[in-house]
Amino acid sequence: MTLALLFSPQGSQAPGMGRELASLSDGARAAFEEADATLGWSVSAICWDGPTERLNDTRQTQPCLLTTSVAAYRALAERTPVEPSFLAGHSVGEYAALVVAGVLDLAAALRLVQRRADLMADADGEGGMAAVIGLDREAVQAAVDAVARPTELVVANDNAPGQVVISGRRDALAAAEGAMRVAGARRILPLSVSGAFHSPLMGPVAKELAAAFDNEEWHDARVAIVSNVTAEPVTDAGRIRALLAEQVCSPVEWVAAVRRMVSDGVDTMVECGAGTALVGMVRRIAPDVATGSVLDRATLEASTALLAAEAVSA
Repeated sequence: MTLALLFSPQGSQAPGMGRELASLSDGARAAFEEADATLGWSVSAICWDGPTERLNDTRQTQPCLLTTSVAAYRALAERTPVEPSFLAGHSVGEYAALVVAGVLDLAAALRLVQRRADLMADADGEGGMAAVIGLDREAVQAAVDAVARPTELVVANDNAPGQVVISGRRDALAAAEGAMRVAGARRILPLSVSGAFHSPLMGPVAKELAAAFDNEEWHDARVAIVSNVTAEPVTDAGRIRALLAEQVCSPVEWVAAVRRMVSDGVDTMVECGAGTALVGMVRRIAPDVATGSVLDRATLEASTALLAAEAVSA
């Protein structure tokens, strides 16, 4: 078995996330306790009890997802030996990968994610995002190119075949909708976000985030992290820092990241966090890969069994 661990993206959050894991695992519970103490507000209460409106506020969403993903990993690691060959997180999920890889400790990652969330929440309100369903990336890119300049509208997330997210100025998004429908898109779904994430409009956020990185201690990764920006494995702390700042204004190359891990021999992927969005994408990108998730008692037990079975058959 060659294992990759994945860490959940924004949009996976739901009230109750992580509560059951914290009741089962000392390590998971400690992650929530550390988050509460580090940030000075009750991450655990927002994760477990909501309300939904607060949990969906980017300022709360991102630290809550980081904490839940680390908690899920710890719960899994307490149950079974976990020796991944690669780690990958989607957008904010990449910070959980850094914690698991030893690049940042949890407190440092929480401080940086809180800064990231605040900057992104305060970003230019003229921007937005939309998911395009039913077109491949090349068709979406052609439609974007036909209606807007690259500084105004871009492909932001290449999530899976037929699921691409675009990001940019709201007027450009509106103009692109017609072009996407002409090209054959089944649906165009506006996303409830405060700005044009993963687009050039986030350039100022990237600069301020890079400055915040100077305040924390960084280490080379113990396990290779597959970058959102390049879809290449990276372990060097300096390179990780540079790519992490660039990430907020660059596309999330998730399809390429999954394919790179598969080409390097990965045959099992387990998502640690608040949902199953990433393993759903993996099933569409690489259907032969065995998948699991860790978000509650049932999925923790199922993933523990999966890893045990895969280890025996390897």
